[in-house]
Amino acid sequence: MPGPLHGYRIVDLTSMISGPLATMILADQGADVIKVENPDGGDHTRLANNRRNGFSASFLNNNRNKRSLALDLKDPKAKDVLLRLVATADVFVQNFRPGVAERMGFGEDALRAVKPDLIYVSISGFSENGPFAGKPVYDPLVQAMSGLATIQAGSDTERPRLVRTIVPDKLTAISAAQAITAALLARARSGQGQHVRISMLEAVVAFLFASDMGSQTFVGGEFPQQEAASFIDLIYETSTTYISAAVQSNKEWVALTRALDKPAWLDDPRFKTPALRQRNIDARLTMTQAVLLTRTADHWLDRLTTEGVPCAPVLTRSEMIRHPQIEATGIVIETEHETAGRIRGARPAARFSATPTALRRGGPALGEHTDSILAELGYGAAEIAVLGAVDSAVASDV
Repeated sequence: MPGPLHGYRIVDLTSMISGPLATMILADQGADVIKVENPDGGDHTRLANNRRNGFSASFLNNNRNKRSLALDLKDPKAKDVLLRLVATADVFVQNFRPGVAERMGFGEDALRAVKPDLIYVSISGFSENGPFAGKPVYDPLVQAMSGLATIQAGSDTERPRLVRTIVPDKLTAISAAQAITAALLARARSGQGQHVRISMLEAVVAFLFASDMGSQTFVGGEFPQQEAASFIDLIYETSTTYISAAVQSNKEWVALTRALDKPAWLDDPRFKTPALRQRNIDARLTMTQAVLLTRTADHWLDRLTTEGVPCAPVLTRSEMIRHPQIEATGIVIETEHETAGRIRGARPAARFSATPTALRRGGPALGEHTDSILAELGYGAAEIAVLGAVDSAVASDV
């Protein structure tokens, strides 16, 4: 059986990470994603560092299972191609700055004229409204604006810190992929398309409220989080390497005291209840760290596991891909790319029992499928030759 989105076509005018990752999630799930690229360079990530045989790791990790169509969208003939392509599609996704798609002639109204039930998707940085709407944006700026950098610091008074992975980009991608699927489900029921708008800033703010915005939840009862409960991470040093362990319930606290052979901690008035243990978290974690330093990581992981304390090793990237638990899940896979050679990546995280995902193709070369896509749209050999000769850029408008 093909993937759950088999039969849907998505026209993808996005570049960098948030848009391409969103559409790759859908491509992995079976959608026919046609990546429309500027013939002069294509997606910006094609030029990223860490390359082999002309392909960057960044591009390959965000664009598999897609087909590449090279079009100079400043050329009227290319615009006609895009409109003909959209007429065959279910979804159109763009992440130009707000207003650019309209100026280029590919706003919602123009595309809905050829495909009335189209799902039109706009991904932006700060949203299409507000004083920051037209500003260029990158991941650190969203971490700063959303409050994430302050949350990462642990307190409002500490120096803000960035999360050292591009959470806003990737979270926006996942949110957009889910929203597109929801919009397709709504269209299947109503027959109507709609415009899905999502910004990196909105995706992160919504994400943070689930666990990190308690101080701002009760209107009229807001307070600055100037003091963190603790500045000690739940990462512990042992005599060999690092481990993580965490206890929440009374049962787990008792189990920890057994694993560390510290029964006296159960009588310590600072730790009698979960509330007291949270209030005195620095003392509790410091005491735990002192004990864990005395033996090896393997020793403590075995003791903690035996007693029922949630724990895990802290792995480097190279250790992670070879850990028995990772191997057991099959999440890390190796495939053969026609040009880039043997590559490693992650298969889709979600597993479908009836409509499994599949790796149909690796990240495409720039314009690799232009001729075949144009032929599918009904263009003859002579017209394809003319369109293929176009070689100017649109990068200045992105």
